[in-house]
Formats: sequence, C-alpha cells, structure tokens
Amino acid sequence: MTRTALTERTVTVAGKDIFFAETGEGPAVLLLHGGGPGASGVSNYSRNIDELARNFRVIVPDLPGYGRSSKGVDRSDPFGYLADNIRGLLDALNLGRAHLVGNSYGGACALRLALDTPERVEKMVLMGPGGIGTTRGLPTPGLQSLLSYYTGDGPSRDKLEGFIRKYLVFDGATVPDEVIDERYRSSIDPAVVADPPLRRPSGPGALRTLWGMDFTRDRRLRRLATPTLVIWGADDKVNRPSGGRMLAHTMPNCDLLLAANTGHWVQWERADFFNAVTTAFLTGSTR
Repeated sequence: MTRTALTERTVTVAGKDIFFAETGEGPAVLLLHGGGPGASGVSNYSRNIDELARNFRVIVPDLPGYGRSSKGVDRSDPFGYLADNIRGLLDALNLGRAHLVGNSYGGACALRLALDTPERVEKMVLMGPGGIGTTRGLPTPGLQSLLSYYTGDGPSRDKLEGFIRKYLVFDGATVPDEVIDERYRSSIDPAVVADPPLRRPSGPGALRTLWGMDFTRDRRLRRLATPTLVIWGADDKVNRPSGGRMLAHTMPNCDLLLAANTGHWVQWERADFFNAVTTAFLTGSTR
C-alpha cells in the first residue's frame, strides 16, 4: 500500500488524456505498468513507490486504455502508440530525459520509446517485457489467459482470479482478495469492455502488426546503448524468461537478473529485492 502523499494530474497528449500520479524529488523515474485486465500505474507499483521516492521524482502514469487515462489504442502499432504517448507526457512535464521502469506491456513501451528516441532515456529497468519473441512459437498459457479475458463469455471475477493466481505470480495464495476485487472493478469499466486495450491482432495486416511488436526482429536493438537492467522472474508463465537472455546477448549495455521463485509480477512479488536493485542500478555508475 502506497503511503506517500501523491500529487495527481492529467495532461493532454495528441488530444488524449494521460493521468499520472507523482511524488518524491530527484531524477525523474517513470513507472510503466503491465497490460493485464484492470491494471493501473499506482496499483501495479503499490509496493515500490514509497521506497523509490526516497531518491527519485517518481511519476506513475496510467497507460492509454487503462485506469483514468483515455481509452483506445492504435491497433496497427500498439507499442509505438504507447511510446508516443509517454514521450508526449515527458514533453508536457518539460523532461528532456528520464529513467524508465517497465513491467510487461510497460516494458515494451519503454523499449520502443528508447529505440525510437534513445536520447530521451537515461536508463531502463525492464521486468518481463512484452514483445520479446512474440512471433516465434506459440503464446504461453499465461498470455493466452490474458488475451482471452474479454473474449468468449466476457470478463468475470473468476477469470481474473484464475489469471492472477495461476499465471501472474509464483504463489497465487499470496495475492489478497482485495487486490483481485479492485482489478476486477477496473476491468469492467464499460469503456474498457467496449475497446479492450490489449488484444490479439486480427484481420488484414495482423501479421505485419505482430512482426512490428517483436523486438527480436528490430535491427536497432543491437545498437541501443541505453544502460539497461532486465529483471525476469525465473517462473514467469506469461512472458518466457529466455527473453531476458536474448536481450542480454543482443543489447550492448544490458545486465540480466533472474529472480528465483518469482513469476511475472516481480516488482510486487519480490518488492524489497526489486526496490534495492533498481535503486542501486539507477543511482550508481554503469561502468
């Protein structure tokens, strides 16, 4: 539970509202949340904001399509759309550069922003980022569960609980019922149900969209010199941990940590560990 007093604001980027909360002083760090049903910035980083705010100006947006930000995502280039909006948030806050911390969907957003405009990113911390090998092999059971939440018989608390307890974390019993209840209420916002932000590409151009969402096919990755720390749960059932090794072998300044007995939600499951290594990485020298 976040105890630090948060300042809440909304800015407009390309005609769309982006809600964010912030606290702390120092170098700017944006915390970019994952794309699971009912996700939002503050809820996803509830165990990290207080500790990170000891050293940083912590900015926690709701990504487009989620929380209190405008709904709707460009289906033809979803990661590019997210990156453009977060870059617009940096512009609105007069931030030339910032650290980016991104989990899953938010990790894909951070990586795309850095690939497109590396001069805007100081350092990155990526936790099980999306878009790593997305067109190579079948989706994981966890990703299948996530993508099917709004299909079939539609969203339900049982479906969300199944995803969270079985796939999102290593030990499902550790997730309080109130966390699931809060996310379920957010997930059934009529505007979200009408236009879910995260769905499997379909129709004409679907393959091109999928290829564009796979960073392993982006030649710029080998030249991306942004100092990066990848933290991946060794038991991640949503995005395969092998993606961490791929990033470490491809990016020239990328460190990799595999977190034992941890699933896809490392910043929540291993909060003390995550807060310590993230603070050390962002405040220390990378040489």
